[in-house]
Amino acid sequence: MRTAEIRRRFLEHFVRTGHTVVPSASLIAADPTLLLVNAGMVPFKPYLLGDRTPPYSRATSVQKCVRTVDIEDVGRFSRYGSFFQMCGNFSFGDYFKEAAIRYAWDLLTTAQADGGYGFDAEQLWVTVYLDDDEAHDAWTRQIGVPAQRVQRLGKEDNYWDMGVPGPCGPDSEIFIDRGPQHGPAGGPAVGGDRYVELWNLVFMQYERGEGVGKDYPIVRDLPAQNIDTGMGLERVATQLQGVDNLYEIDEVRPVLDRAVELTGKRYGADHADDVRLRVVADHVRTTLMLIGDGVTPANEGRGYVLRRILRRAVRAMRLLGHDDLALPELLPVSRDSMSPSYPELAQDFERISSYAYAEEEAFRSTLQAGSRHFDVMVTDRVGITDGHTLSGATAFKLHDTYGFPIDLTLEMAAEQGLSVDEEGFRRLMAEQRTRAKEDSRARRTGGADLSAYRSVLEGAGPSTFTGYAEVERDSPVVAVIGADGGRTGAGEGDEVEVVLQATPFYAEAGGQLADSGRITVAGGELEVYDVQSPVPGLIVHRARVLRGELRAGEAAHAVVDVERRRSISRSHTATHLVHRAMRAALGDSATQAGSLNAPGRLRFDFNTPTAVPSTVLTDVEAQVNAVLLDDLPVRAFVTTQDEARRIGAMALFGEKYGDEVRVVEVGDYARELCGGTHAARSAQLGVVKLLSEASIGAGVRRVEALVGLDAFRFLAREHVLVAQLAELFKVPGEEVPDRVHALVSRLRDAEKELEKLRADAVLARAGELAAAARDVHGVAVVTKEAAEGTGADDLRRLVLDVRGRLDPGRAAVVAVAGANSGRASIVVAVNGPARDRRLSARDILREAGQAIDGRGGGSDDLAQGGGAKPAGIADALRSVEGHVARQVGGGQVGGGQVGGTE
Repeated sequence: MRTAEIRRRFLEHFVRTGHTVVPSASLIAADPTLLLVNAGMVPFKPYLLGDRTPPYSRATSVQKCVRTVDIEDVGRFSRYGSFFQMCGNFSFGDYFKEAAIRYAWDLLTTAQADGGYGFDAEQLWVTVYLDDDEAHDAWTRQIGVPAQRVQRLGKEDNYWDMGVPGPCGPDSEIFIDRGPQHGPAGGPAVGGDRYVELWNLVFMQYERGEGVGKDYPIVRDLPAQNIDTGMGLERVATQLQGVDNLYEIDEVRPVLDRAVELTGKRYGADHADDVRLRVVADHVRTTLMLIGDGVTPANEGRGYVLRRILRRAVRAMRLLGHDDLALPELLPVSRDSMSPSYPELAQDFERISSYAYAEEEAFRSTLQAGSRHFDVMVTDRVGITDGHTLSGATAFKLHDTYGFPIDLTLEMAAEQGLSVDEEGFRRLMAEQRTRAKEDSRARRTGGADLSAYRSVLEGAGPSTFTGYAEVERDSPVVAVIGADGGRTGAGEGDEVEVVLQATPFYAEAGGQLADSGRITVAGGELEVYDVQSPVPGLIVHRARVLRGELRAGEAAHAVVDVERRRSISRSHTATHLVHRAMRAALGDSATQAGSLNAPGRLRFDFNTPTAVPSTVLTDVEAQVNAVLLDDLPVRAFVTTQDEARRIGAMALFGEKYGDEVRVVEVGDYARELCGGTHAARSAQLGVVKLLSEASIGAGVRRVEALVGLDAFRFLAREHVLVAQLAELFKVPGEEVPDRVHALVSRLRDAEKELEKLRADAVLARAGELAAAARDVHGVAVVTKEAAEGTGADDLRRLVLDVRGRLDPGRAAVVAVAGANSGRASIVVAVNGPARDRRLSARDILREAGQAIDGRGGGSDDLAQGGGAKPAGIADALRSVEGHVARQVGGGQVGGGQVGGTE
């Protein structure tokens, strides 16, 4: 049975039992605590936690998920995949244990001819929580599973919670016995690979308190009991398709087979090669699905997850012996395998492939650059402790700065006889991830505990935003929150968070900055400087008490700073117009990847694999301003998602939309899903001026622009500047660029001539220096401090010239150093006979560099370095003769002079 068919039967089974089908949410999680959706229940989390009222009492879905905590085990073990699909059914205060168990068992054991999966009931085992007699009885008495195949396990195996105070409860898992060839008998309790979990049924019925691990008290029964189940689609496909692991099912195996063709390997012949082939098959599919949902490669966040996965696939192909580009051969295969379930992948493949292929090209350059840096570190013993261990900080720098995979660092270190401080590396990686999560959370919550916000939401209900229609509002103060949680009030000078029952203040979202303004109460006044929505449904005003006092429960009057709101709204409308014009110029793949709408200016990030030509930017700017002249009406309305799609409204990747969506349209020109505030008509924007366009990451470009009065002021300044230059050059304004270009060209030519003269002056000393060489135990040694300001390139040319003038049959060492711009530079060269006497330019430089607090690198015949201590140049040069004397003469410095061979 193909995976798409397994998926279809699951949904149809639960539709027949009264469930509402909920389409898979994007892999980009709406939950600010998650980078990516990693479980089937994530989209339903607000309903399961009671933060929102669900629009249905029972639901079913097949949710796309990405989980990377076990990424190192992908390919090594049959149960691990970075991308997987979780089939689930959910009840929100409707049915409970007995019905959930019945639904799962019926689908698994009903004959395939009758719409089920046709598993042999005799091969299925069940686990329940130790004291969950209700679930045990449902399995044994209602379903009829023999008691010996229903095992009671402890909290580690059969109890679910979120790791923090909140909902929890026992769960029940269904396993299939794969047979004695996979391990010993005894049921799931014995562990191992014989018994594979197919389905997990979570019974949310309690609320837990504070605790560590699984040691926590049960506070109370939940007011409504919920069901959250998950059936692993890939695991069921593995069993129904009779294959050994998830890498061999129909949605994954074709990629593996194509990798075999490209590399000439034989699957099943070598364990190490098999692991790499599985990594390729899994990671190529994950790459396809992540980019399909709008993730683009980056150095942080979910973009970093994608980059890591994609590069691991390319790296695995390289280790398998395929040095050519791999993704153009593999990604289309994965597209064809996944399209039966996700047809949008085929429709959007041009965009998906452009990012994937560009990232692979960039990674090839990364491998080359990272390898060079690794070689330098090893050669100069930089970051190596105990003489044989590459420090975790060094490995982290290779990874973080150069994008070098840790597995590649491990491999190359082993080739050099080095180990790597993996623990130190992973600690630094964990610290980086923790900082990123804390920064994100602090931005939305101000560092406060989310439970304080949830408590307000539960007690007072959601905030009402009235700012689309008004900019001031009377409303009671629902709550006052400080750094330590809820407060009864605040006094002059205090900074607090204020929740109103209704508010005209816009909370920062969708790239639009928050409103600012004032809140007044009978006995005081507050300045609102930020507005956030830390939990869905709650609007929090961050404010400073300017005078008097504020008390929870009293009446308040909220007033938005109107000029700021209007300026931000104009920028937001301009962003929609720029987005529409970019798509018209570059194609539908130029989708928005981020934005900032601030007073008088905007920043618009969009997906495109290459730089945008200046002519395109000119056309985009002209088109946007033409729309302003047309004075089109700006209209917002609420409709269904289906209707919004039908009328062509653009939806942004990464945004989570409900069943009802808000559409903002500018005449018939632009139509987009958006919750922000906007101008009333396009002419109110005045003028839009694009300032710059640049790359901010692989496949993502950024345009910055000014709007309205800010754009006018910029253009006025530009006009004055051009007029001044025209007056200076005595030419019309339109000729200024040509005159400036000609002037710059002349200056560059003059700089090149000066550089040549400086170089000639330096080289003029070469013959004199060669003639003054000193003899150190038969080695001709030349050391010289160059004139102040001599550059490193000139030093290098001088050293090579002097070496060339010395007798080629006699060992020679040349070292020249100089100071320039407060730093010291030194270049050392030796010839062939000197190398024969065990003299190395790199060793000489390493010793000399200590005197100038510097370091460098190079080869045995030529090395170059720099340092921060120019005062040590004389000592550095003296150390050269000392090094030669110790190396070839036992430490005595010889005395004679050796002439050159000019």
